[in-house]
Amino acid sequence: MSDLKLPGEEKKKKETSLGRVAIWVVVGCVGAYTLISGIMGIIAKG
Repeated sequence: MSDLKLPGEEKKKKETSLGRVAIWVVVGCVGAYTLISGIMGIIAKG
């Protein structure tokens, strides 16, 4: 009886897919590049 699962439990325990991790890595790299290039631009003009 303990192996019975409610409909909502399967979604909560679902592992993060590799595609989702790859998207977050790409978004993080783009954000870091934007932030660093902005800081470098401020330093260069200052």
